[in-house]
Amino acid sequence: MDPARAAFSAECAQLTEVLAGLVDADLDGPTDCPPWTVRELIAHVRTGVGRLTDMLAAPAPPRAEVDAAGYFGRAKFTEQVDADRIDGGRRDALQVGQPALATELERAWRATDAAVAAAPPDRVVRTRHGDAMRLTEFLRTRVVEVGVHGLDLAAALGRPPWLTAPAAEVIADLLTGGRAAPSGLGWDRLTLIRKTTGRAALTAPERAAIDAAGFRWLAFGR
Repeated sequence: MDPARAAFSAECAQLTEVLAGLVDADLDGPTDCPPWTVRELIAHVRTGVGRLTDMLAAPAPPRAEVDAAGYFGRAKFTEQVDADRIDGGRRDALQVGQPALATELERAWRATDAAVAAAPPDRVVRTRHGDAMRLTEFLRTRVVEVGVHGLDLAAALGRPPWLTAPAAEVIADLLTGGRAAPSGLGWDRLTLIRKTTGRAALTAPERAAIDAAGFRWLAFGR
């Protein structure tokens, strides 16, 4: 099985298990993705993991033009795109309550997994932003979506991170372009992901080590 597909399935299954244990009182708290509540962030993730089913049902573009790193370009984080993303999460959250959140998430990711399994490995898809990408590359962006927002949800719920090892490997590889972090930092994959995505602050010694090594990573946002 492709590593991205394995990571996607593992991370989605873990998130589904977590959601099944939540109650309504858990869902209205704030997150570090303002202005979303926990419920709205979950709805955003559910929509994100389900996008591939429609993409694979549409005609395939003739060739891939963007890879996973290129997908996270500045155009995805303009004020208008951010506003649409926020409104979409809020709108989707109104449609599903607890306990249906876990059920709907599982339905969405399993449908995606089945569609991916049935598609040729070299299939090209077109994203909602117009990017033509290889299926395997777009699936890497879905692992980022579920895994990194899973860190946000864990923080909002006051729980330890549940990031799975397969997802951590895919996300760290994408963020660093396959390069290892400077050895002096002593980061494991979870720490690397939290630090490079802004989920944990860099210390002054870490910044110095990063600058000295010329270490750069994929950045999200404007």
